[in-house]
Amino acid sequence: MTESVFPKDFLWGGATAANQVEGAYNEGGKGLSIFDMISFIPKEERTKDIEMGVSSRKELDTLLAQDTSGNFPKRRGVDFYHRYKEDIALFAEMGFKTFRLSISWPRIFPNGDETEPNEEGLKFYDNVFDELLKYGIEPLVTLSHYEIPLNLVQKYNGWIDRRVVDFFTNYAKTVFNRYKDKVKYWLTFNEINVSTMEPYIGSGILVDEVEHVEQAVYQALHHQFVASARAVKACHEIIPEAQIGCMLARMEVYPETPNPDDVLEALTQEQKNLFFTDVQVRGYYPSFMLNYFKDNGIHIEMQPGDEEILAQHTVDFLSFSYYMTMVASGDAERVKEKGNFFTGVPNPYLKASDWGWKIDPKGLRITLKKLYDRYQVPLFIVENGLGAYDTVEEDGSIIDDYRIDYLRAHIKEMGEAIKEGVDVMGYTSWGCIDLISASTSEMSKRYGFIYVDQDDYGNGTLERKKKKSFDWYKHVIATNGAEL
Repeated sequence: MTESVFPKDFLWGGATAANQVEGAYNEGGKGLSIFDMISFIPKEERTKDIEMGVSSRKELDTLLAQDTSGNFPKRRGVDFYHRYKEDIALFAEMGFKTFRLSISWPRIFPNGDETEPNEEGLKFYDNVFDELLKYGIEPLVTLSHYEIPLNLVQKYNGWIDRRVVDFFTNYAKTVFNRYKDKVKYWLTFNEINVSTMEPYIGSGILVDEVEHVEQAVYQALHHQFVASARAVKACHEIIPEAQIGCMLARMEVYPETPNPDDVLEALTQEQKNLFFTDVQVRGYYPSFMLNYFKDNGIHIEMQPGDEEILAQHTVDFLSFSYYMTMVASGDAERVKEKGNFFTGVPNPYLKASDWGWKIDPKGLRITLKKLYDRYQVPLFIVENGLGAYDTVEEDGSIIDDYRIDYLRAHIKEMGEAIKEGVDVMGYTSWGCIDLISASTSEMSKRYGFIYVDQDDYGNGTLERKKKKSFDWYKHVIATNGAEL
């Protein structure tokens, strides 16, 4: 076997979120979450690339009235709630060193603002963590992965209200105390920057109830920054040996040409993406964002002590999701052509996935080097993967060579970054078991090494089957990345 460039204690594994795998939305005392309200819209009926949000109280009330008559895929997930032992045994068979999962906040505090937790919810995660530790798999736990209790939206309009900081702090302390002997790797908010694109999903904001949406979003984000810092403080006090990180949806941006207008636009977009990690890793608001707030009539209301807690309780490591890269143009007319997912212009040098996401393995190496140069803290790739249509052959096999090719190329570039001196803690491939898509609520958009027999409408046996990529990833882990 060739020698591996990956550290001997490298954390190989896979990643999921409670709202995409657990199901059992109305069992065990769980309250409704914001994602429980997202209904499935078939691809041919969608008006945009993603369908994640709810924009008004009227829309929310309509969805609540549908109750069981609508198709709400995130309520059913893939039944991890009842099948976690079977699923974790498969993860162990692949050799996982870590498994990233989230705790459903409304499973612990059904309404979000109670003082006492739901014991049945706490017990469920005790059981899950015990099962992971039985196999020597370290839990990597996200405190808030688009899992805001719905009551906090209805009652407070989400994170706009400062009181939600206290509710989250109580929740974080509760789970730190409960699982201090079982979990030593934590993340605060999943893809914290998503609030700027989807205010409902990131911050629980109904935009029809605010006058200045951007003002509301950045105020809510300030509250999340404070809550994150408080969680870091509590984690370090309650579990001194633990490590706690932040999590960013990384948007690597290239200028379309050497035209200085394109280069400046790419830099501006880059700064707005890294603003979130600047606050959580460096501990203060960068000057370029303060200027942006001034130019756009945004005033962040801070309480005494906010700046101090941000400065004193920065994260131990930076984690991020990486799926694609963007291309920026200083020409507004060019941008209207729409290049990739959210924004930008087309990149003619890259192929795209079935969902139009540009595939750019080298971009992962670029972003690892950039992030490490900027922050000099350990990095953790906690989401990376290929959403694709899978076909079950007549003999029951699933030959997903396209997924193997995607992951191989990205892991290779991660290795190159490590050789160049970047400190990378681990890699958790997204959707290690097929799950409900966050962006479109589809089941047919599959990421996993493990196939789950369920369609977009909830039909199927939920049987688990290994794909070809299962054994491939098992070998990658067994050789610590030396053989891809």
